[in-house]
Amino acid sequence: MTDYKVLAISGSLRANSYNTALLRAAQKHGAGLDIEIYEGLREIPPYDLDLDTPQSRPAIVADLRERITAADGLIIATPEYNYSMPGVLKNALDWVSTDWTKTEGVPLRHKPIAIMGAAPTQFGSVRAQLALRQVFHWTESDVVLKPEVIAFRSHERFDEEGNLVDEMTIDLLTGLLTALVVKIDRAPQPR
Repeated sequence: MTDYKVLAISGSLRANSYNTALLRAAQKHGAGLDIEIYEGLREIPPYDLDLDTPQSRPAIVADLRERITAADGLIIATPEYNYSMPGVLKNALDWVSTDWTKTEGVPLRHKPIAIMGAAPTQFGSVRAQLALRQVFHWTESDVVLKPEVIAFRSHERFDEEGNLVDEMTIDLLTGLLTALVVKIDRAPQPR
């Protein structure tokens, strides 16, 4: 069997982001998954309905839509800002959650998605992940429900080089990725 192609998006723009480090850990522990970490989040302009057509979208947005459509699944790692997901992440999801022309499809519709997050607080990214689940309910995405990967007190779960070293978090991450493979296996074809 060939590996499933998965696009991974970190909701953090920080150079030393624990959420991006969590995605690198997913690359390491995701047997059966070819995980590509998306690098263009910073470049996506604010959502503009006037530009949200196949002919008018910014190239970076069209590229993200194409990447999500082509991927077998999606992984999102999010920090928590003000009890929710970061605005840059929500903005990107707004661009890939529409099909106003009814001609191209919605990239997120029925897409198998795994959600996780890291934060330095005791509560981690619980509320940010709940906010993401609400968005994905609207887009009819196929979100993995369990296990939940909430790397709270993230500074204690990674070493100085950004490697995930906490065994409990590694086990949860491996379980999440296994559950994503099951969702992808069961996804309607073609997507």
